[in-house]
Amino acid sequence: MTFLAETAASHRVIIGDSRRMGELEDRSVHLVVTSPPYPMVAIWDDFFAEAEAHNYNQMHNYLDQVWAEVERVLVPGGLACINIGDATRTRDGVFRLYPNHSRIIQAFEKLGLVTLPNILWKKPTTKPQYKGKGAFLGSGFLPPNAYVTLDMEYILIFRKGGLRSFAPKDPLRYRSKFTKNERDKWFSQVWSVTGARQSIEGLDRRIAAFPEEIPRRLIRMFSIVGDLVLDPFLGSGTTLKVALELERRFVGYEKLDDLAVVIRRKTGQKSREVVFQRQPSVKTELVGLEA
Repeated sequence: MTFLAETAASHRVIIGDSRRMGELEDRSVHLVVTSPPYPMVAIWDDFFAEAEAHNYNQMHNYLDQVWAEVERVLVPGGLACINIGDATRTRDGVFRLYPNHSRIIQAFEKLGLVTLPNILWKKPTTKPQYKGKGAFLGSGFLPPNAYVTLDMEYILIFRKGGLRSFAPKDPLRYRSKFTKNERDKWFSQVWSVTGARQSIEGLDRRIAAFPEEIPRRLIRMFSIVGDLVLDPFLGSGTTLKVALELERRFVGYEKLDDLAVVIRRKTGQKSREVVFQRQPSVKTELVGLEA
């Protein structure tokens, strides 16, 4: 895999830490679409532990640094779409909810962004699963000690400042329009989209399941052809693949060096349009091995 130190390419993958996005200029990104590691969800414990983040507040403090960079690089009127789920977990013998979505809203509002109406992503499923069994959490059919099962995730939407302005009859904006059926479906609050499964050996506990339909809708809804889209937690490259197909420019950040090959594979022939770049200060991480 070839990595370039600097490039003005239209599609870039940066192997590095999105808490420091020095490769991006201020006010250069039109749309952010991402699904970060979920605090207090066990599959992400190792990711946060590498940054010495071991509890709910420390995990969100890590994400706060990325959100500050997101605010810096967004253009006035630019939008950020954050897919996040709340978490349930037992700590010190107490089962409780960790409201990740509300903590992220607080972080963005502290940065001065405007919170817009969010989307609820309902993942179709047959039965809730608990400890490998098809059952609800708690004491079965006996009140009052059962728990509601989480089957929704949030897509939080934030805007930097006021509305973006365009020249009258902007050709790229009109080229990017959606149909009435698309508008009616996409701008409804509840989306039923089946989650994706990752089948990448050794990496399944380090990358989130993010179906293509989610970034496809968001990119169509909140950007125009030629805009620059950013995903600071790129994972296996789903957002990049969709951005390529929709004629958007793209920059993505991913910490795991191993995923460069996976991203190439996912983007297929269009991967030739993507330049891979490494942050000099970021140490390569190998899954299952000491760095």
